[in-house]
Amino acid sequence: MNKTVSIIITFSLLVAILIIFGGGSKKDFVNETGSKQNVEIKNGIQYVTIDAKGGYLPRISTAQAGIPTKLIIKTDGTYDCSASLIIHSIGFQKILPQTGDTEIDIGIPKEGVPLMGVCGMGMYSFKINF
Repeated sequence: MNKTVSIIITFSLLVAILIIFGGGSKKDFVNETGSKQNVEIKNGIQYVTIDAKGGYLPRISTAQAGIPTKLIIKTDGTYDCSASLIIHSIGFQKILPQTGDTEIDIGIPKEGVPLMGVCGMGMYSFKINF
């Protein structure tokens, strides 16, 4: 009986250590605030990339205001409501392809005015702070 108790305690400690130090599986360099390194500037145009599948990742992004900006929405076998994207502030509403990249020109964003996107059902959203 003591051997069984020792095995259970050892197993429980290993699981606790994995949970504490493993931290789960956040992908693509997501930091503690839920944002990821998904903004780059090429040839004077800023690109913000958001993954759409089971929601939007990252949920919060920070980009530079005052420069031409394009939003890239990446789908990869997306069959849920995150494939139905609405961005009210720019009048965008579209069913995204199940797999592929959708490029959306959002113009030159103003400082302090975030861009918000939401799925067709209102369940999932993302925000880009400028």
